[in-house]
Amino acid sequence: MEMEQLLSMGFPTDLAAEALAATGGNSALKATDWILNRNSSTTSTSTPTATSQPKLDRFFLSQSTPSSNSQSQDKQEPEEQQSTPTSQLPKRRKLLVPETPPPTTSDKPATAAAHHQPLSERMRPRTLNDVVGQDHLLAPNSLLRSAIKCERLPSLVFWGPPGTGKTSIAKAIINSASSAASRPYRFVSLSAVTAGVKDVREAIDEARKRKKLNGQRTVLFIDEVHRFNKSQQDSFLPVIEDGSIVFMGATTENPSFHLITPLLSRSRVLDLRPLSPQYIEVLLRRAAENSEIGLSRSVGMQVDVEEEVIRFISANCDGDARVALNALEISATTAAARASTPDSVAGVTVEDAKEALQCKHVASDKAGEEHYNLISALHKSMRGSDANAAIYWLARMLEGGQEPLYIARRLVRFASEDVGLADPLALNQAVACYQACHFIGMPECNVILAQCVAYLALAPKSIAVYKAMNSAAEVVRSSVGQNEGVPLHLRNAPTKLMKDFGYGKGYIYTPDNPSAEQRFLPPSLEGYKFLDWPISNNTDG
Repeated sequence: MEMEQLLSMGFPTDLAAEALAATGGNSALKATDWILNRNSSTTSTSTPTATSQPKLDRFFLSQSTPSSNSQSQDKQEPEEQQSTPTSQLPKRRKLLVPETPPPTTSDKPATAAAHHQPLSERMRPRTLNDVVGQDHLLAPNSLLRSAIKCERLPSLVFWGPPGTGKTSIAKAIINSASSAASRPYRFVSLSAVTAGVKDVREAIDEARKRKKLNGQRTVLFIDEVHRFNKSQQDSFLPVIEDGSIVFMGATTENPSFHLITPLLSRSRVLDLRPLSPQYIEVLLRRAAENSEIGLSRSVGMQVDVEEEVIRFISANCDGDARVALNALEISATTAAARASTPDSVAGVTVEDAKEALQCKHVASDKAGEEHYNLISALHKSMRGSDANAAIYWLARMLEGGQEPLYIARRLVRFASEDVGLADPLALNQAVACYQACHFIGMPECNVILAQCVAYLALAPKSIAVYKAMNSAAEVVRSSVGQNEGVPLHLRNAPTKLMKDFGYGKGYIYTPDNPSAEQRFLPPSLEGYKFLDWPISNNTDG
């Protein structure tokens, strides 16, 4: 963040804010030049002028590799420069070689490399007021806004699909909180894909030092936090408990399954939802109209985007803002390639957008929560005899890359659990479907699955067998059945000794005497009825 970079150089908060406001707030490099030029005309002649300053890009690039001497000298200086009057400049050495934050921070050097950032990264909202969508989390009296107002950020877990603003909202919270708080928060970002316990420990140690020196609190943001194992997640617990850090994590997976309970008990889980097309349209228009960091910067020329392009992308990105902005940027690149001269206007058409999107993204996975959500939707649609909905969910699963044999196995189960005795041939259909899918595979087996799904959805339903099995299992597990032995008359007697002990005595061969009364349950269960069949009109509740 630009504000944090300026503060780490030793500039006072109000001077840094004034510089960012004067230069548009998008570049720490411009803000630093503005401060130097401003002070060169207002301070004594001993202050270096702007023309005598070395090129600042070199010092921004050198932040990641400062000399050990500079680091040790910086640590010996008291960190009280935030209270320095705005008319005083920081020491030259402190300005040009600022204290280097840990390599795990998310600060981005203000260099020419920022020009190559994706449009989606450049257009991230700076404050909560810039965030589009997620109204259920950002209402005026919401948890987040109240926490910022009270300067008391809680530990948070952002849970939602990709491109819904998890990282953007986390950064916007810090910017908003830092503007409102007397002591700005420090933001440190790690990715669970590349970081380990050592990186976390270093970030925590630095956070404790800063809190002890000047009371500054650190927000530790962990992207893809569900990739940390149990022991790695355990490492956050003591520092969240003692207030050394404010923990924020982002995950696309259900926290109930992937985050440990102690971590969830110390955090508030915020559910982010896919953005509706109207919000995506706002983001796309904002990118198209912003001449400084928007679409024109991506292609180096003026860009004209048709309204139909914005509507098309918004309707086909599945609520993923990143997908939408990336598609818009690729569309503009295609349009710019057609332009005759750099001074021309690149006109983005719907055909460019279709070429950029190629095909609609289908939200599915083979092992995560969406996998279970989709099979549940298919199962319940067939149970409700809605063949249209069942075929739709089947198509969603197949287009998302789901293994057809997995679906076929679930259909075999459904044929007995939900259709059962109401149509005994349903099981034959399901088994035949599985065998056919095994023989020919995808994509040809898609119609076989669809036929079986339609058959099962339209078949009469009975859960009599399913209920009978559950009832019998419950009795077996309880004390009612008493684990009784098999009655003697039901036992087989292949030897004389067994016959002498009464095995098989009194058994009536039913085919010879079908009307004879005979008990088959243990005495303690006599009269129990597990299977309720036949049932009128072949259904049961």
